[in-house]
Amino acid sequence: MGRGARAQLLLLLWATCCGHAQAHRLSDYTSVIDVTNGGPWGDWAWPEMCPDGFFAGGFSLKEEPPQGIPGDDTALNGIRLHCSRGNAERNTQVVESQSGRWGAWSEPLWCPGGGFLVAFSLRVEAPRTPGDNTAANNVRFRCSDGTELEGPGLAWGDFGEWSKPCPKGVCGLQTKVEQPRGLRDDTALNDVRFFCCRS
Repeated sequence: MGRGARAQLLLLLWATCCGHAQAHRLSDYTSVIDVTNGGPWGDWAWPEMCPDGFFAGGFSLKEEPPQGIPGDDTALNGIRLHCSRGNAERNTQVVESQSGRWGAWSEPLWCPGGGFLVAFSLRVEAPRTPGDNTAANNVRFRCSDGTELEGPGLAWGDFGEWSKPCPKGVCGLQTKVEQPRGLRDDTALNDVRFFCCRS
């Protein structure tokens, strides 16, 4: 079974057993876009979807600033989608999957002209043994008009390849987050996948 088919099966099982109020939108998505360089730690959380007829026109990040020595860096902790219909900065709904506990939310970045997010690339620091691991550090999106938006994340690690594009736009997300580990090394957000909707 391929990676995309496994993701769709997991989402179907999740929606059947324990879906949130918006889980009915899972039947509306046409594909899942992901990348291959996500961090190895944590578990996939619940998916969250934009309301019917809404697409993600912008995003914001929850980022912990560098902690210095001997602090424990977690870098990227969360991603919010700003879902819109019509005017991008009005008539919006904000959705997020699970986020880590550290850091603060940035101001949203918007696609110009009412466009939608269609593809993404994730900046990830490769595992360091021994060392202070951070996993995902930043994300950038490509808009439907070709504009690229890079989040205000940290510079550790490298951006991987771009995901495949959504035919129309992103309409939901699901994050992979490592839970707090006490006195051990924390990484928070490790990976993310996004859903494409048809209408």
